[in-house]
Amino acid sequence: MHASRLVSIVDELESLGLVVREGNAEDRRTNSLRITPQGRETLAKIATIGRQHNEALCAALNPEEREQLSNLLQRIADQQGLTRGVHPGLRRPGRDAACDDVAEKTEGDAAGKTEVEGAG
Repeated sequence: MHASRLVSIVDELESLGLVVREGNAEDRRTNSLRITPQGRETLAKIATIGRQHNEALCAALNPEEREQLSNLLQRIADQQGLTRGVHPGLRRPGRDAACDDVAEKTEGDAAGKTEVEGAG
């Protein structure tokens, strides 16, 4: 993702009250992003909707079939060289390392902070 696009996304998240941007005293090129209580609530709602969608999608499968499907899809993902836990849309040819950095940085710490270079 281009840095200017990332900044506009962070701007939108901040305007919605989902994150707060905080300057980094050690490196003025970066900002820390902290998820707000409203952001955590929104994230929880998204997770609930995702689980409901998965349940509806797999309703025809019993638990063993779901496990088998999950294992088969993971084998395909592994064969394709996809990184576990990273959405394939975040990976682009020639930009994998940068995308890995973003994925690692967006995990943040327990306080909900993450460093995002150029997000200011």
